[in-house]
Amino acid sequence: MARLCRDCGRLDYERDVLRCPDCASPRQVTHSELTELTIAHIDCDAFYASVEKRDNPELQGKPLIIGGGRRGVVATACYVARRFGIKSAMPMFKALRACPQAVVLRPDMAKYAAVGREVRAILESTTPLVEAISIDEAFLDLQGSARLHSKPPAAVLAGIAKRIEEDLGITVSIGLSYAKFLAKLASDLDKPRGFSIIGRTEAKEFLARLPVSELPGVGAKFRQLLTRDGFKTVGDLARSPMGVLEAKYGASGARLANFCKGKDPRIVSANRQTKSISSEITLEHNLHDPDDLKPLLWRHAEKVARRLKEKQLSASTVVLKLKTEKFRTITRQCTVSPPTQLAERLYQVAEGILLDEVGKDRYRLIGLTGTGLGAETDADTADLLSTEDIARAAKIEDAIASIRSKSGNQVIYKGRSIIKKS
Repeated sequence: MARLCRDCGRLDYERDVLRCPDCASPRQVTHSELTELTIAHIDCDAFYASVEKRDNPELQGKPLIIGGGRRGVVATACYVARRFGIKSAMPMFKALRACPQAVVLRPDMAKYAAVGREVRAILESTTPLVEAISIDEAFLDLQGSARLHSKPPAAVLAGIAKRIEEDLGITVSIGLSYAKFLAKLASDLDKPRGFSIIGRTEAKEFLARLPVSELPGVGAKFRQLLTRDGFKTVGDLARSPMGVLEAKYGASGARLANFCKGKDPRIVSANRQTKSISSEITLEHNLHDPDDLKPLLWRHAEKVARRLKEKQLSASTVVLKLKTEKFRTITRQCTVSPPTQLAERLYQVAEGILLDEVGKDRYRLIGLTGTGLGAETDADTADLLSTEDIARAAKIEDAIASIRSKSGNQVIYKGRSIIKKS
C-alpha cells in the first residue's frame, strides 16, 4: 500500500506509520492505486471567502459570507459560517437569520479573478493539460508527470497544494482518480485541505450508494424524472439492462450508463472554450423606471466588455436578462454587427432591448451577457458609416482603462453610471 506525505512529498510503502518519518506530519494519504492514477480535480476551498480572510486577518475565525444585500444570495461562505447551515445560492435573508453575527462582504470579482489567474499559472507550470472549469477549479491530466517531474502524479499534486498555500495564502482540496467525474466527486469528500482518491477497485461500490443528483448533467428536473422512473441512486441506474437508459433518455441516458459503471470517456482538454460572458445583480429594491435600470445596465456593459478584452474575444449577440418581482425570468437578445468588445456598443444594443421591455413589470434582477463569441480580430471592424463612432468609443474606453489601472476604478467613470437617489 503506497503512502504519501502531503506536506513533504515523501512516498514510501511502510505500514502502520502514523507520522511521516521525514517531517513528522500526520497528513498522509494511502491507497493501493496511489502511484497509478493520473486525472485530478483541484478546487479552491471557499475561494472568495478565503481570499478575503487572507487579505484581512481580522476576519480569521469569524463567520464570513460573500454575497449581495438582503435581496441577494450567498456567493460563498467560509467554513465557520457553513457550520450554521449556510450554503452557496442560499437567499441572503435566510443566511443572516441562521447566522446574524456573520460578516457580509460584497464580491470583489476583479480581485478574485487575479488570484484565480495566479492559481492557474501554478497549475500550468506543472502540466499543459489544465482544463479550467471556473475561476477556482480545474481538471488536470498528469499522465506525463512521472517522466517530467520524476515522481508520480499524487506527489506532484501534493507539491501543487503546498505551493498554492505558501505562495498565495489560500488552500485547495484535491481529488485523484482515473476519470474526470470521479476526480471531481473525490475533491468534495474531505474539505478543506482535502486529498481524496477514488480508484478502479472501489469506484462501482462508491458510486452505488450515491443519489443520482451527484452525477454530471443531472439537475433538479432530470433528477425528478429519474426518481419518478424508480432511479433514486446510482446503483439503481447500474442495475438497468444494457440499452435501457439510452432508450428512455437518449444521449443523456447513454452518458448515465457510462457514469454509473465508473466510466467517463471525456478527456481533460486545455482548449475548453468560453461560450458566454455575463454580469448580473439582484437589486436591493424592485425597480421599474428605465432611468433607474440604465445605470446598472451600463455597469454590466463595462464588466462584460472588460472580460471580453481580457480573454481577447468579441461578442456577436447581446442578451438582456430580467427577473420580475414574481421571479419570472425574461431573456431578450439581439445580434450586433460587427461583433464587439466595447462597452458602449454592448450598452446601446442592451438599452434598446430594455426600453422595449420595461413598463410591463417591476424587476428584482438585471443582467447582461455577451455570447456568440469569436476572435478579437473580428471586433468592431467599422464600416464606412460608423468608422468615426466606433473609433471614438474605443479611444475613450482605452483611456478610461489606462487611468483606472493606475488609480483605481472609482477615479473616473461616465455620468450614465450614476444611480439617481430616490
